[in-house]
Amino acid sequence: MANCSVSIIGVPTDSNSSFLRGPASAPEHIRRQLFSEMGNLATESGLEIGEDIDVKDVGDLPLLEQPADDEAIETAITEALESNSAPLCLGGDHSITFPILRGVSKAVGPVDILHFDAHPDLYDEYDGNRRSHACPFARIMEQGLARRLVQVGIRTLNVHQREQARKFGVEIIDMAEFTVDRIPALEGPLYVSFDLDALDPAFAPGVSHLEPGGLSVRDALRVLASQTAQVVAADVVELNPHRDINGMTATVAAKISKELIGMMAR
Repeated sequence: MANCSVSIIGVPTDSNSSFLRGPASAPEHIRRQLFSEMGNLATESGLEIGEDIDVKDVGDLPLLEQPADDEAIETAITEALESNSAPLCLGGDHSITFPILRGVSKAVGPVDILHFDAHPDLYDEYDGNRRSHACPFARIMEQGLARRLVQVGIRTLNVHQREQARKFGVEIIDMAEFTVDRIPALEGPLYVSFDLDALDPAFAPGVSHLEPGGLSVRDALRVLASQTAQVVAADVVELNPHRDINGMTATVAAKISKELIGMMAR
């Protein structure tokens, strides 16, 4: 077994979603596919969950869709890291990444972030909500939780978010010019945030904000494989099971989760 275990933590909230509700019910759908007899638990790195990697599923956090949820998320992440267990958080909408990073920062300090998304999520506020799922990376950068933020798959960059990216020094690899070799090798400790709408809807239809022209699953896996730094924590967010087709997006989320677990344990 690897020296560091991995804790799967469900973060079932979508109270900060701006368009549709649904991601709060996602963790159970991802788990079902991850541990399904349809496949096995071997990662592409060769490490196998349960054989080479100690994985603990600690269930879902008892969230109440209230502001106090942020503290509960933050505390759970800090406690996992302080017990030498790398947290893989299953969302939930993308607003959860801010309290997760607060918890990570308490345990290990600022991190480099590799962020997969169709959207930069850098709004200062969205519909009057500074905790919207459209805003987490503005909050993260304001509080100095990241040394470096690299975003992959972006294809919805408007004027305000372009200004925010300049303000915070965000490095954006947009889809119009995407190639794997454009992705820099980030330093550890590394945090990976994976919004499933980074993927083209052909691969991940079960999201609230469909945006054509995105990454393939293999594109995303190649980007992950290009990173060699230690991944201390990660999230997989924005699965909306109400919009999924035959569990396709949940299955993709499980695949991404499995490869992230492999990265955390190496």
